[in-house]
Amino acid sequence: MTKHDPDLSLLFHALADPTRRSILTRLAEGPARVTELSGPTGLRLPTVMRHLSVLEEAGLIATSKAGRVRTCAVVPQALEPARSWLDAQRAIWESRLDRLDAFVINAMKERQE
Repeated sequence: MTKHDPDLSLLFHALADPTRRSILTRLAEGPARVTELSGPTGLRLPTVMRHLSVLEEAGLIATSKAGRVRTCAVVPQALEPARSWLDAQRAIWESRLDRLDAFVINAMKERQE
């Protein structure tokens, strides 16, 4: 059975939702208050808070509170485990495709002989 990294699963779960991805895109521009993030989504504040909770649990954002104002900021290094996993998967599949290509070329040469 394949070994699964729970942190990686949290990252991909958080990134799976388009609303959360749009929030991350906005936060890539700079920190924002929760009310600023909820406006463009068209969602009610409690729903946006649940999305932010998922992002924070995955380590993709950090929140701070000053008085009644909660501010969110992106944590770019949190994407590194996903990037590393994807790079490893790319290397595996490129290697497999290279071997398949060599096999097909060899088979075609043998057929021509």
